[in-house]
Amino acid sequence: MTETVTQHDGTAGAGRTPDGTEDPESRPPRGRRGRRTALIVSAVVVVAAVAAIGALGLGGGPEERTAAPPRSGSTVPVTRATLTERTSVDGQLGYGAELPLPVKATGTVTWLPEPGAFVERGGELLRVDDRPVTLLYGSLPMYRPLGLTAQEDGAGGADADPPGSSGPSGSSGSSGEDRTKGGAGRTAPTPSGSPAPGGAGTGGNASRAPRELRGMDVMQFETNLAALGHTGFTVDERFTSGTEAAVKRWQKSLGIPQTGTVAVGDVIYSPGRVRIGQPGVRLGAAVGENTLTYTGSSRKVVVNASAADAAWAVRGATVTIGLPDGTPVKGEVTAIGRQATAPGGGGEGGSGQGGAAATIPVTVAIKDQKAVGRLESGPVTVEYVGREVKDVLTVPVAALVALAEGGHGLETPDGRFVAVKTGLFADGKVEVSGSAVREGMKVRIPE
Repeated sequence: MTETVTQHDGTAGAGRTPDGTEDPESRPPRGRRGRRTALIVSAVVVVAAVAAIGALGLGGGPEERTAAPPRSGSTVPVTRATLTERTSVDGQLGYGAELPLPVKATGTVTWLPEPGAFVERGGELLRVDDRPVTLLYGSLPMYRPLGLTAQEDGAGGADADPPGSSGPSGSSGSSGEDRTKGGAGRTAPTPSGSPAPGGAGTGGNASRAPRELRGMDVMQFETNLAALGHTGFTVDERFTSGTEAAVKRWQKSLGIPQTGTVAVGDVIYSPGRVRIGQPGVRLGAAVGENTLTYTGSSRKVVVNASAADAAWAVRGATVTIGLPDGTPVKGEVTAIGRQATAPGGGGEGGSGQGGAAATIPVTVAIKDQKAVGRLESGPVTVEYVGREVKDVLTVPVAALVALAEGGHGLETPDGRFVAVKTGLFADGKVEVSGSAVREGMKVRIPE
């Protein structure tokens, strides 16, 4: 008979009975195996939690925070500079308000220039009864005729010799040379009993020399006459026979009668050349107060500045004008209105509809007219200097960070935060100060 031997070598026969079935005693207990599996899973969870806490930075000592990688972002130095606050307001480019020409000629308007035309010294502004009204340069208006015989006897005043005095020529119709020794102002009778020639009975005014008109208006006119090339006289306050001769030559060049006398309506004075505005009458109409308007010939900008914030508007202040194409042009404040006006007719110092702020007109002159190009009108911006601080510590505005305890601070490259006090913001920079801030120190600009 054959004997079956069971080998316990730990291989396929291990834990089995001699008949080949599994031995229940050799099976490991089920409870111990479950506990071992649970311990392994718990260890994995703990390791993952520790890793997560380390990633969030919620655990560990100072050494671990220092070892953390630095935050990204560029660094810039704290610099010392001057900051200037600039403010822009809207303005309107043009030639200024149109004003009526002081036309003193009377009659019918027979010619008008085109609107927008420029008229210089000696040019025609318009024609009245087909007679030109000429532009001359000056500030004193034409208020009387100019000529040797323009003033009647007895008018007196500083512009002519007093009645009874000798004229500039040194003679008079009743001078001492025409009197007899005992006549006491009477002319000696002729043998026929009639007065001597030139006496009172023969219309003595006919033999008197014309009076010379005097005054600042004469000098102003003679200055223009000489500038137009009509000379032969001395530019002074006396209208002499030489002035009269020059006036006749001037009148001949204009194609008008050569009288040697300038009528009040023949001339209009202006400080310089003018630009013609819109006419107030049509050809064939009578001359009126608004026959023709004009402006200056230089382009300028008018700003309706807030009356409550117009401290920048000081005569002579320099500003920068931004043209519609972005070109910057230098300007200078030349006039500031004295009356505040509110939108909606609020009146002086009022606050129009909806509480709109009152404004005052500010005129800005442009010295370099060529810089404006051919642009005659349009919206522009006017930039002026508000506040200015010099020799202060500055950083880019982007370097400021909000601190948890309030206020602002700067972050150093090593991650520290330094509290600062801010001042003027201008040109993308900000004024900073504080005990821990110094020139040249590096600060971080977060991305």
